[in-house]
Amino acid sequence: MHTNKDVLAKGIKYLGYTVLLMFLAPTVLYQAFKNIENTLFIPVLIVGGLLAIGAIVLAFKGVNTIMKSMFGDKKK
Repeated sequence: MHTNKDVLAKGIKYLGYTVLLMFLAPTVLYQAFKNIENTLFIPVLIVGGLLAIGAIVLAFKGVNTIMKSMFGDKKK
């Protein structure tokens, strides 16, 4: 069993983007809730929510890609 280094690098790249989004999403959400009376509250809240969902999706995709690089794809 060997590790596919190209796929592993792709998975690590996904996890790097995940870490970026994990810091960015709470910051945007905090700014939205801090300025509730502002007219841009709803758009900023939506963007923060989408960033948080993106972080979760990229985390699963990154871990899945790393597992594929180590153990290979399922062959039926």
